[in-house]
Amino acid sequence: MPTAIQPKQSSGKTIAAILVVSALASALICWLVYFHAPTDVSGTHLLFLPAVNALLNALSTVALLIGFYFIRTRQIPKHRAAMLTAFFFSSIFLVSYLTNFTLHGETKFPRLNPWWPFYWKLLLSHILLSVIALPIILITFFFSLTGRFPAHKRIARWTFPIWLYVSVTGVIVYAMQAACR
Repeated sequence: MPTAIQPKQSSGKTIAAILVVSALASALICWLVYFHAPTDVSGTHLLFLPAVNALLNALSTVALLIGFYFIRTRQIPKHRAAMLTAFFFSSIFLVSYLTNFTLHGETKFPRLNPWWPFYWKLLLSHILLSVIALPIILITFFFSLTGRFPAHKRIARWTFPIWLYVSVTGVIVYAMQAACR
């Protein structure tokens, strides 16, 4: 753990860089969804990726809940390990998700399905909050790793429920899509 705290000017630059990288990642995903033609036109490569993505979201959810328990019981080293684990699963998810979109494009949910009204609202909230989740998670980690624990604690109060919601709804969206196949 670092002993010296970086100056505020350095924090501003780091946070700005996090916001730029997050915006670029969101733009890449938008491009993959709406403009990029899938590269696996036969639809036969890595078909297991959506299930892997759901598993990674579920594992991230479990790690987040464990991390929350540990911070509530003031077990800081265990909290840190659980949150790093959640971050690891979420990072692997992002790579797998981008790979899946590159190969297969968007998964369509049948609009005539009686669950459509619930599905699109859930998916929309999932997407919008996932765009917010990426930078807020990175900023929360930045504050923790640089020893700015009061700032970490303030932002983590927002990060945790958003990250948890995105992870849980990712699994639900997958389950709903899988049920329609």
